[in-house]
Amino acid sequence: MNKPVYSWIKIVAGSLIFLLSLTACESAKNDTYSKLTGNLRVALAQKIMLDLRYYCQSEQLINVNGKQVCRTPLTQLPPELAAMIQDSNIGGIILFAENLESIEQVVTLNYDMQQAARASYSGLDLFISIDQEGGRVARLPREQVTSFSGNMAIGATQAKSGNYFAEQTGRIIGVELAALGFNLNHAPNVDVNVNADNPVINVRSFGEQAEQVAELGSAQLNAMQQQGVIGTLKHFPGHGDTNVDSHTGLPRVDHHLEQIVNVDLLPFQRAIDQGLAKMIMTAHIQYPQLDDSTFNASDGSTMIKPATMSKRILTDLLRTQMGFNGVVITDALDMAGISHFFNPVDAIIETFNAGSDIALMPFRIRKAEDIATLSQVLDQLEQAVADGRLSEQQVYDSVQRIFTLKQQIPSRFNNNTLAANIAYADGVVGTNAHRDIERQLAEQSLVMVKNEQAIPIADNSKVHLLMPDLGKCRALQQAIDATNPQLNISCSDLHQLDFAKAHHQVMQADVVVAASITPNQSAAEMGGVEDLELIFEKREKLSKKEQQQQLIQLLSLAKANNKTTIFVSLRAPYEMTRYHHDSDALVATFSYNVHSVTQSDTDTTVTGPAYVALAKLLTGKITASGQLPVTIDVNDRDLTENNNDSDTSND
Repeated sequence: MNKPVYSWIKIVAGSLIFLLSLTACESAKNDTYSKLTGNLRVALAQKIMLDLRYYCQSEQLINVNGKQVCRTPLTQLPPELAAMIQDSNIGGIILFAENLESIEQVVTLNYDMQQAARASYSGLDLFISIDQEGGRVARLPREQVTSFSGNMAIGATQAKSGNYFAEQTGRIIGVELAALGFNLNHAPNVDVNVNADNPVINVRSFGEQAEQVAELGSAQLNAMQQQGVIGTLKHFPGHGDTNVDSHTGLPRVDHHLEQIVNVDLLPFQRAIDQGLAKMIMTAHIQYPQLDDSTFNASDGSTMIKPATMSKRILTDLLRTQMGFNGVVITDALDMAGISHFFNPVDAIIETFNAGSDIALMPFRIRKAEDIATLSQVLDQLEQAVADGRLSEQQVYDSVQRIFTLKQQIPSRFNNNTLAANIAYADGVVGTNAHRDIERQLAEQSLVMVKNEQAIPIADNSKVHLLMPDLGKCRALQQAIDATNPQLNISCSDLHQLDFAKAHHQVMQADVVVAASITPNQSAAEMGGVEDLELIFEKREKLSKKEQQQQLIQLLSLAKANNKTTIFVSLRAPYEMTRYHHDSDALVATFSYNVHSVTQSDTDTTVTGPAYVALAKLLTGKITASGQLPVTIDVNDRDLTENNNDSDTSND
């Protein structure tokens, strides 16, 4: 056959095959969508995202505060939950640290859930989501997965490195999550932290300047979504100026309209305008300047509507005025900002009517008997449509947005074999290259707020550390030993402080390094409201307030006795205002988490990127190049402490 003719036939045949495949694909999409729009119950199920953090057989229930509760982590998918996913056509699942043990286990769990979803009537993939912000909020095991130092650390690097670390963290988080089978990440956090007493956001924010937050947030979001993981901008319309945690109460923001537009809304608007915003999470916060209408709570009180329940905010503002056409997901509906005022079904109906597309964690499934709850809730939602309490057209409009977004989920993970997915994840999760970026961020984000010839610490000095707990004692002590073995290091653990012994060690030292973590650990870091409900008896001898008082007393003692004193803020740098008079140096790390690394059967290292970087700074191996992305007036301002003795202190 004539070669040009043969080539022409090949081109035509290839084009026909391509067109047929596109037609078949489009036909499959249309068929799936018709199943959603032709079945109200399936459509409603797609609008629910459940957490499966714990799941128990009856003999596994334990008694906590007089209640039978489940605290057995779900790490494998039992047949009854696989059947629930398949039979209900549920739209999404959120996983927490308790669900996540190892690369192979996580990949297997996510794969099994997706196979159950694909066997459902709709055949649609699940949204499998996670809160993997980095820093304070990271659910995956830090010893296996790259976790980074968090957003405020990134903000501290921008003056020198621009958007580099926002882009790199977004890329790496996206690569690793996609490899593990996650397709939705509830990040980045684009709240503008303008309140130094904010108990739940603080270092989860990039900083206090809206333009900086907008730029870094969009850069991180774009990089993550390029790896096939959908990002969630949160918490709309802004959680940056609250002094109440919406996990435990209902915050209120009284900003005037100009500030709301130019500060709180700006990062969301920027991402929308750039075409990057695909999902936005609501905040359980009252914004009376945006909506001052009220509702009657379940306890009989009259309250201003929180944003999650406000049509003016979620529909009129977000969709109509700001032009957002993506998916709106609620923050967890079991948080006190909602659950104290609504029962689960009413909460779902109210937020759907306001404009939300997905209800996150509206109720709990913890044992086999609870599986019926999902069916009962769907029954009640169907009845709400029949009664006119919920608009059928609105449900279908919402499901169209969900369907459109799910079509953007890459098919690699679900189409591969389980073995191939595990092998791929093993090759990309927590690689040396990723860890090197994590190390660079930890080092380049360090901020030296003050240094009166205290750093670097001279060789052969006796150094006493005052650390929040034993794990952090070990992490910094081991890091300093590895960096400069000529220093003589001792450490006091504030959780189990022996004041007399610490007093003696301070008096014997040449240098005292004191480190603190405030505000206390929030429910967002632990995982959610359920952790606050199920806190066991604490083991520390001192309350948080007492620990802070002892730390101040010991640092003051060291200063009065001419010791070199160094204070390190391991979380929110605002706390420096309480320690600057007694400190020759002030350092901010924005990060405090530790994890164990087993070197051998007899050798385990406690470490964390922030502690390795801090050790290098203290011993003169590196210099601090970060700049504070928030304002701290160490001369005039004295912050009040947010003491919350429900802190489990296991961070």
